[in-house]
Amino acid sequence: MSRKLIPHLFAGAALALSIGAHAADKLVIAATPVPHAEILEHIKPALAKEGIDLQVKVFTDYVQPAAQTNEKQVDGNFFAHLPYIEQFKKAHKNDVEVPVAKVHVEPFAAYSQKYKKIADIPNGATIAIPNDPSNSGRALLLLARNGLIKLKDSSNISSTQKDIIENPKKLKFRALEAATLPRVLNQVDVALINTNYALEAKLNPVKDSLFIEDANSPYANLLVAREDNKDSPAIKKLVAALNSPDVKKFIEEKYQGAIVPAF
Repeated sequence: MSRKLIPHLFAGAALALSIGAHAADKLVIAATPVPHAEILEHIKPALAKEGIDLQVKVFTDYVQPAAQTNEKQVDGNFFAHLPYIEQFKKAHKNDVEVPVAKVHVEPFAAYSQKYKKIADIPNGATIAIPNDPSNSGRALLLLARNGLIKLKDSSNISSTQKDIIENPKKLKFRALEAATLPRVLNQVDVALINTNYALEAKLNPVKDSLFIEDANSPYANLLVAREDNKDSPAIKKLVAALNSPDVKKFIEEKYQGAIVPAF
């Protein structure tokens, strides 16, 4: 082999290594800790094989993941259901979020440290519910389905306390930020808590709840992208990974019914 060719071969090999080192597409997704970030962490190795460097940015609230998606601080988010996204869009004119995949349902549930049965809830009991519109409506619907109140329209997911037409136990409501609800459980009679926050507080919706949504819940949690990147190859690979048999098995085995696959 000619000595003149050797430097060129080394240069070519170095270029190939350089290209390989930078081949992975970085994808930053905002998520709440449980189960969203856990599911994303689970699929990291599979996505790495597909050339995707998935980075999970964890938030403990329901505002920043959506806001940072709109501001292009992240490529998308995974934490919310469609009613929340639609409500957020109404309140934020700059919202460019686009749901791209259903992943799972977190059955919403009521918890109490004082009572074991609905019939035991006393007159004048204090009920804590989330204060964001989509989840407060969801809480009221669940209370209505379990006979504690009656609403003008029992199918209206945007119901508010003004829509309560019967409250036979004269229940009192405290609307609080969703993330704080597990911490006030010992201060109220009943708290209606989103499953991600319940799981973080070591509450099992199946075993520990006073009552829970059934399997027909319309509140599937979604992977959300933006209008400008929803069809990108990286997002499509993320969708495929989240809707894979492997993730379905992971959800079923890890969460034991507290989280239900929606695909």
